[in-house]
Amino acid sequence: MKKVILLSFLLISIFCCNANAAEPTKTIKTVVKNKGKVEVLYFHFTRRCITCKAIEAETQASLKTLYPKQSKRRLITFKSLNLDEKTSETLARKYKVEGQSLLIISGNKQIDLTDKAFMYAKGNPERFKQELKKTIDPIIK
Repeated sequence: MKKVILLSFLLISIFCCNANAAEPTKTIKTVVKNKGKVEVLYFHFTRRCITCKAIEAETQASLKTLYPKQSKRRLITFKSLNLDEKTSETLARKYKVEGQSLLIISGNKQIDLTDKAFMYAKGNPERFKQELKKTIDPIIK
């Protein structure tokens, strides 16, 4: 009986997080004008599951740990944007976001880490941190 309840809860959690997920944005490879500056944008809704909250918390913590100097100099910034609020509409439209998304932006380059964030932020935060580092390092160096 406990296994059935646990399985049901797990399936509901997965559905909750993925039901509103936008189609993955393809990485746009172009010449980067502002090499070294990185903006990390996390789009979410007001109602969030544990995994959605973990993505925000782990992203912020990882950025502070991995890039303290760049964060202090505002070369790397993090913004959490609620898609249910009007103030987020402009950026959501600009980056073609319709659901929970974690984007790494630098100049004209846009990298979507949403899938990896949902896979690792809650269950394997160290792996998520590695994925962030693997994505951001080539941009800032």
